[in-house]
Amino acid sequence: MDGMNQQLRIKAAWMRGGTSKGLFFHERDLPMNSTEREAIFLAAIGSPDPYGRQLNGVGGATSSTSKIVIIAPSQDANFDVNYTFGHLAIQQPTIDWSGNCGNLVAAVAHFAIEERLIKTPVENGLQLVRIWQTNVN
Repeated sequence: MDGMNQQLRIKAAWMRGGTSKGLFFHERDLPMNSTEREAIFLAAIGSPDPYGRQLNGVGGATSSTSKIVIIAPSQDANFDVNYTFGHLAIQQPTIDWSGNCGNLVAAVAHFAIEERLIKTPVENGLQLVRIWQTNVN
């Protein structure tokens, strides 16, 4: 990526899980280079914003609305999807990859169902979604 002046088109979904909101990406749609990925995530959310408003992105200027999720089909037969969580700082160009967001796990399941990433069939009107969170194993 040659600077942030290049316009990119990357499929994403803005989803709510509990009291949190996050921007969801398919891993397959993202560059492999982690520096390029992080630049995309920061720009999409609108961080850093020295005024704390995130007007240039979809972030809501709060901790609970400055989150990204990366979803990939799991290669492990015991799981349907891999879930990677990133929490973006509002006023600094940083992403914390060490945590978890319990609220967004519900949205991960919904995203996986909508995107047809589930390996098990619907049974009695219920869909089992098996999620592996890569951040905390």
